[in-house]
Amino acid sequence: MEAVGERPEFLGCCPGVVRSLAQRRLERMGLGSERRRLKPEGERQQRLLGAVVEVALDPASGEVLAFVSKPGYDPNLFVEGIDPQNWDALNTSPDKPLLNRPLRGAYPPGSTFKPFMALAALKLGKRTPQQTINDPGYFVLSGGHRFNDDKKGGHGTVDMTKAIVVSCDTYFYLLANDTDIDDTWRFMSSLGFGRPTGIDIEGESEGVLPSQEWKKKRFRKPEQQKWYAGETVSIGIGQGYNAYTPIQLAQATAAIANNGVMYRPHLVKYIENINTGERTPIEPQPLRSLPLKQANLDVIRQALVGVNKEGTGARAFAGASYAAAGKTGTAQVFSLKGAEYKASAIKKELRDHALFIAFAPADKPTIALAVLVENGGFGAQSAAPIARMVLDYYLLGKLPAGAAKEDPAAVEVEVEVDSGE
Repeated sequence: MEAVGERPEFLGCCPGVVRSLAQRRLERMGLGSERRRLKPEGERQQRLLGAVVEVALDPASGEVLAFVSKPGYDPNLFVEGIDPQNWDALNTSPDKPLLNRPLRGAYPPGSTFKPFMALAALKLGKRTPQQTINDPGYFVLSGGHRFNDDKKGGHGTVDMTKAIVVSCDTYFYLLANDTDIDDTWRFMSSLGFGRPTGIDIEGESEGVLPSQEWKKKRFRKPEQQKWYAGETVSIGIGQGYNAYTPIQLAQATAAIANNGVMYRPHLVKYIENINTGERTPIEPQPLRSLPLKQANLDVIRQALVGVNKEGTGARAFAGASYAAAGKTGTAQVFSLKGAEYKASAIKKELRDHALFIAFAPADKPTIALAVLVENGGFGAQSAAPIARMVLDYYLLGKLPAGAAKEDPAAVEVEVEVDSGE
């Protein structure tokens, strides 16, 4: 990213104005094209479904390689002062084009949260990699409340690697139930969840990393302030009160890719003095080195590679000439209250969000990313194909003929992996 002149405050003005070279190239791939013009005043605007968010980082420096928030808008509208009609259209559009989604959009992470829960379990001594559970397809909390797995009948015998590869909900229900919510809070906070990343543009949201103390501050009535066991269980699969920004998700993914060393994300590569031409480079800023055992990081990294080889990301990465680590995610927009999810029976704007996190090449990562498609359904169906397209371009220079297409046959479940039983 270049910033010309000594006006770094310009970077905080609006999404769409500041673009990296990588992002400008990504626009050629279909991620950056505007999909619908704003309608004139007086005409009803219908919501454009499937807003796309993508953040890519260099794990070894924090440099932002891509920062995509679509649908966006034409920044030229603001050059000489935006007219009232366009200003009203931008503010009333149901697509919310003015929302800087990577920075301010807060979303449940869904199953992309599971690798971080597994890493927490290793750190806190709640699980070993070899420890197994028997998954019947559900978990029953003390008191009788039942939490269903996406796969009816369950996944059988499941260890940590298989739990990540096939995205086994029951494994993470049990894990979350065995872990104090405040211990989860402390670990996830160290990964950057629920706190600003410090990226060099203004307006960053903190998201929501829930804890007992957070709930006491969030609600007024004593009965609302109490933390319930069922809320802990939901946290384990990235649901419940969990809500994080895509930049936070990308930063945490980059931390695993970089073996626990976290960098502050930055868009600006150097600042050039317009009078002298002198360039001042922006040096990478390490934030912290997480006290994690390399053996534990290796377990998670290898499981994430398995996701794309034989798990829920396998279809999207079939035939890839490089090894990529990844994790699919599907996040509920509203509570089903125990009912079965059927996309066709739900309003489009209430359908699940699709997510995917990844880094590649798996052995020596040079890019880590988070992709989210609003109301896109399964992460394997909508978000993973976009991630594959981005990685193909960044690593191989491969430019597809058009935008990434959904894979209607991709699913989050029904994947069988041998865990050694």
